[in-house]
Amino acid sequence: MKTKRTYALMAAMLMAAGCASGSDASKTDDSSNTTTPAEDAYKIGIIEYADHPALDATVEGFQDYMEENNVAVDIDFKSAQGEQANCTTIAQTFVNDKVDLIYAVATPAAQATANATKDIPIVTSAVTDLETADLVESNEKPGTNVTGASDLNPIEAQLNLLKQILPDAKKIAIMYCNAEENSRFQAKLAEEVCDKLGLEYEEATVTETNQIQQVVESLAGKVDAIYIPTDNMLAKAMPTVTQAANDINLPCIVGEEGMVEQGGLATYGIDYYELGKMAGAQAEAILKGESNPADMPVVFQTEDECALAINSETAKKLGITFPEDVTKDAKDLAETTED
Repeated sequence: MKTKRTYALMAAMLMAAGCASGSDASKTDDSSNTTTPAEDAYKIGIIEYADHPALDATVEGFQDYMEENNVAVDIDFKSAQGEQANCTTIAQTFVNDKVDLIYAVATPAAQATANATKDIPIVTSAVTDLETADLVESNEKPGTNVTGASDLNPIEAQLNLLKQILPDAKKIAIMYCNAEENSRFQAKLAEEVCDKLGLEYEEATVTETNQIQQVVESLAGKVDAIYIPTDNMLAKAMPTVTQAANDINLPCIVGEEGMVEQGGLATYGIDYYELGKMAGAQAEAILKGESNPADMPVVFQTEDECALAINSETAKKLGITFPEDVTKDAKDLAETTED
């Protein structure tokens, strides 16, 4: 897996290397995160809403797909640093540059890009429900210039995991940023699953990162665990969440592996790197004229493609022992946890 900021993604370079050693057909400009490719390369603008492990992985998966399948591309990568205004500016830059396709990672980036152009094809990832986000007419037949790879989590499986690890849990907090469309959608699904499983719940919402510690601390003595979906703000601030939660002995079942790496207790979640590859396959078909976004269904990972991940160091801090049927199938991410 390559580091995206220095990634010279250029199949043309590999072909040129076989013909003429020392060719400068493709050079990396580290200052702008772009490449200087052969003339027939497709121009792709990548806009990532925020820098955190899940979104980074989708970018890396997308780039690796292009390299592995010898798709000659000139990528201009830009991060919005978690700012909606930056999304709008970056999207307009890509439109002005007349890129061939835009890869928009996370809902705010996808919405800003869709507002900026109705002509340039847009492939998204890390958007839970494109239909709810008003990006497509339906997930089965988008009918717009947008399609993508959804990061809809197996929420029922995640809450079943919570009950498996914490069989005495009666009430949980569903914690999310209420400014994020993705998170509101997942919270509603989680509430429906809790009703089905007989779990009591309460919402614990934030709108800014400086509210996180206070909100977590307010849950002391009220709930037995916290469930956090794939929320961009909380994913980026996961060390703050887990430190506050550990201090009051509250385990966090989370939406994806990156959040477990940063101190969450466990997840049964999708593979964001593979999600990026799925989006890459869609982009290739669009760029080569084999399909168009309007007719290309949104793709989803199946529950069988999801992975179980745990953090044994977090479990130790909380005095939790994982059941054997969890540990035998799980990937332990404790060694990557940041103190």
